[in-house]
Amino acid sequence: MINPGELKLTAVSLDIKRVAAGALVLGVARGTDGPRLLASPLPAAATAALQASLSVLGVGGAADEVRRVPAGAGHLADVIVLTGLGKVEGDAPTSEALRRAAGAATRALSGVPTVLFALPAETLEQAAAVAEGISFGAYAFATHRSESPRASALPPTAAVLATAAAADPALPAVLKRAAVLGRAVRATRDLVNLAPNVLYPESFAQLAKDAAKSLPVKVTVLDDKRLEKDGYGGLIGVGRGSARLPRLVKVEYSPAKAAKHLALVGKGITFDTGGISIKPAGSMHEMKSDMAGAAAVLQTVLAIAELGLPVKATAWLCLAENMPSGTATRPGDVISIYGGKTVEVLNTDAEGRLVMADGLVAASADAPDALIDVATLTGAQMVALGTRTAGVMGDTTLRNAVVDAADRAGEFAWAMPIPEELRASIDSQVADLANIGERHGGMMTAAAFLAEFVGEVDGVKIPWAHVDIAGPAFNTGSAYGYTPKNGTGFSVRTLVALAEAMAAGN
Repeated sequence: MINPGELKLTAVSLDIKRVAAGALVLGVARGTDGPRLLASPLPAAATAALQASLSVLGVGGAADEVRRVPAGAGHLADVIVLTGLGKVEGDAPTSEALRRAAGAATRALSGVPTVLFALPAETLEQAAAVAEGISFGAYAFATHRSESPRASALPPTAAVLATAAAADPALPAVLKRAAVLGRAVRATRDLVNLAPNVLYPESFAQLAKDAAKSLPVKVTVLDDKRLEKDGYGGLIGVGRGSARLPRLVKVEYSPAKAAKHLALVGKGITFDTGGISIKPAGSMHEMKSDMAGAAAVLQTVLAIAELGLPVKATAWLCLAENMPSGTATRPGDVISIYGGKTVEVLNTDAEGRLVMADGLVAASADAPDALIDVATLTGAQMVALGTRTAGVMGDTTLRNAVVDAADRAGEFAWAMPIPEELRASIDSQVADLANIGERHGGMMTAAAFLAEFVGEVDGVKIPWAHVDIAGPAFNTGSAYGYTPKNGTGFSVRTLVALAEAMAAGN
């Protein structure tokens, strides 16, 4: 069911005369004086001729612009592909511009098994960005097709980077990291894109066990009976309306010399009808993506394990299906979260915070050094920040570290506050808390709710950050850069970058 595919990444020097490939990818920058071909490894005469033809060909160098031109005689590649880098200061595109240009070209090259990339990659950092863009762009989802896709619909399976850093002894590790990240992102997309009759709490738990088999990772599954017995009222309350009962999955990587412990909690609502507070029918099918947080934290821990980072990493997958039925939780019901705190459910469509509350309490019991939850939690996130930027709230230091990690990884995240006055709006008349509060600033109100379930160690609250990925987790628009339609794999790269910073003592 989950098949992120294999992509072989290798590197060669800028002398590409003997490299055979189906396509040669070159970068074009958009300048004030017209488009500019950057870092071409072609002979001077061929480079000059191609540069002179850019305007005639209608090539402008804008981001996401990809054009094919015949390679002509004397080239080992069949076609030259010109990919836009956008505006570039000097001859050094940003890492994200390189990722996006490489990904856009890769997406456009379905049916070409081997591609040679000669984008500007003088340094290891630039080579890493190109390799990552390729790895993220080489994606296709065909799990539910009755027939295997034609070769012309498959992404490239081999990519060769032409780079001045080809002889650097650190480059193989850079390429390995790009390959691992790419697999993790593509596997996250696969999980998000699976149909909800295929991916539900029990099958998700089994897929997590299967994915971890070849890695030094322990997977523990708490079924509905165990959840009921131990008092996980959030998961039970949300999942009780479905015939497919909830699960809590703990995925644990514990290297011998771990520097720190990073705990991740992921929202895993495998389908969200809204429950009794049912959603409108339009676009409800997109609610299969409401488990993107759980998918992301699962694949993050697996990637950390595969990279061998000296950080203990634990993911808690809070899995439930939110359905209306005679057994479903009603508006007005009071449930007890794991640990005993009670919540009055005023709206059953504010269910994600209920299952996440169970997960946060459970994760806090392990006393991690940092606790981060990831969730497609609120429509208010998209109202505030749009569909490509996640909101990050919580402990100031950890919140800012997450945003910094996102910046390094090339994902968009923005630090948001949790205003003190919003806390009062989730007071309940009959229980410890209500699951909804002030409508305005709903993203931050949800964070205020979650903060109530973060534990303490020796009287000090565990550093915690909440990442709302409601918009960026699922792309309902057109594909762009290395990002396809539907599942995006958002936040995996940020979380791995954060783990790497923790391993380095930052």
